[in-house]
Amino acid sequence: MSFVEEAQSDVPLLSEKHSGIPEFLLEKARKAKVSVFETRTKPKVTRNRLPVIPPGIEEQVFVEALDELAKHLGSGNVDRNDKPLRDGWYMEHPNTHDLMAIVDEEELVPSAIVYPGSTEEVRQVVLWANKYQIPIFPISMGRNLGYGGAAPRVRGSVTVDLGRRMNKILDISPEDYTCLLEPGVSFFALYESIKAKGYDHLWIDVPDVGGGSVIGNTVDRGVGYTPYGDHWACHAGLEVVLPTGEVIRTGMGALPGSNTWQTFPYGFGPYSDGIFSQSNFGIVTKMGMTLMPNPNGYESFMYTFQKEQDLDQLIEIIRPLRISNILENVAQLRHVKQTIAAHGKPRTDYYKGDGPIPDDVVHSVAATLPTGDHTWAYYGMSYGPPHIRQYKLDIIDAEFKKVPGSCRIDPSMLPPDEYFWARDRIAAGIPDIHELRWVNWMPNGAHIAFSPVSPIRGDDAKKLYELAKRKHDEFGIDLFPAFCVGLREMHLIVELVYDRADPTRRRDVLECLRQMIAEAADCSYGEYRCHLAVADDVSKTYSWNDGALMKFHEKLKDALDPNGIMAPGRCGIWPKKYRNRGWEMTKDSGENTQGNGVA
Repeated sequence: MSFVEEAQSDVPLLSEKHSGIPEFLLEKARKAKVSVFETRTKPKVTRNRLPVIPPGIEEQVFVEALDELAKHLGSGNVDRNDKPLRDGWYMEHPNTHDLMAIVDEEELVPSAIVYPGSTEEVRQVVLWANKYQIPIFPISMGRNLGYGGAAPRVRGSVTVDLGRRMNKILDISPEDYTCLLEPGVSFFALYESIKAKGYDHLWIDVPDVGGGSVIGNTVDRGVGYTPYGDHWACHAGLEVVLPTGEVIRTGMGALPGSNTWQTFPYGFGPYSDGIFSQSNFGIVTKMGMTLMPNPNGYESFMYTFQKEQDLDQLIEIIRPLRISNILENVAQLRHVKQTIAAHGKPRTDYYKGDGPIPDDVVHSVAATLPTGDHTWAYYGMSYGPPHIRQYKLDIIDAEFKKVPGSCRIDPSMLPPDEYFWARDRIAAGIPDIHELRWVNWMPNGAHIAFSPVSPIRGDDAKKLYELAKRKHDEFGIDLFPAFCVGLREMHLIVELVYDRADPTRRRDVLECLRQMIAEAADCSYGEYRCHLAVADDVSKTYSWNDGALMKFHEKLKDALDPNGIMAPGRCGIWPKKYRNRGWEMTKDSGENTQGNGVA
């Protein structure tokens, strides 16, 4: 497909494809696609692609091994990754590489992609990988954009794409408020299924963009924006294929005929679910989730605050309100630059100079927007019947008005496409794609995140913000910070937006991120989630007691995966055959992601 054909093709519907868009978002998706391709200047790659082979495997042996696997899965479900890499976009994303590459796009690519259709077929893939000592990299749908997408950490791994053929909603219980899913079920699909069944008393929780896998997001400990926003905390029960081919069910699922697998997450004995999140200890093929009851009413609200220096006071106000659940969902305090970028226009519409966009330009642009000039914007929602909401909203209003210059935005004055309404829908469990717009800030827009966790304290917020601002200024990068406040902790999410077709800019962004990770760790702030290219940097910051935690992870890895075939390097966990052979990515690695073979 040519670039023009790709740009002009229609967005696939959810009714046509497991990764498609719901009908109610189709027009919005069409507009989003147009804006993505309008800012794309990345030239078509003309270099010849060399064969990609798993490390330590001869090409002829690999070809024969794929032929053998095709007999189990069907020839149409085993593909070599030997065609030109095509980026697509969010709704038509590749499973051949990272759409938002931070290193050369040929660095982190699989040798082949396979599509199992059942837990038994996943098991067959795992047994096959052990037989031939071929590394495999499972993905649910491959939309973990900003964290590596569908890319494997080890070049030449075989990607196990679960979503294409394992995308069933196995159960929705309207009495227990639970569901049981396969990996290819997106938040779009779960929402649409609940609506189609008429279960208006059930809500789901959704992340910023709803096209990702519920399982994939949850096992990576992603979040959403209702009171059920901690997705991992809301899961109940897993089915897992272990690296040696055994299949287990956790929690109550280990009891034959269990009728409480999705209602009680623990079962009996050690709680093992945790080792299958952010790890490479198994492939999750089924997962239960708890669903939120309809709160019988909700009301979004937004406040703006004028000064950068208001941050300290704001966090001190937010903490007791959040802990006491007056602020009921994940509290979001976002910088005005994100408000501007969320309108989907490129940075050059506002400023054509080098370096970070100047503050005076930011505020002059903000003054023209429906929400007016400000530095910080708080997006929240109150749930329940009107009298319950009003009680909480009055408390919130009194507290936020303690900040000089604060302003409560009147939603009735905002146009339908204003970013506020996307936050309103997401906080009500309605999936959206508006969040894609700010990536258009740069041509060939891509993003990668700095995501440290801290206490909910003004001093901590100020320290992290100043660290991020200093580093962004040093590297000439626009700063997009958002403080997301949980019940006891706070995440600073800084999205570094860059032109993925510019090698110099990619290197600058990666180095900026690495320095922020290291300096934050020196101040006792650790990342909660990261791109696979910096997983080694992040894992090394968790070094208490001479790296005892990583040593424990390595013991688990060697016990569960003696042949080291399961997603080597994911989250910085390397099997024995890869250790001390240069596979860990560091500042000195440059764009090289690969080591010196395997033992």
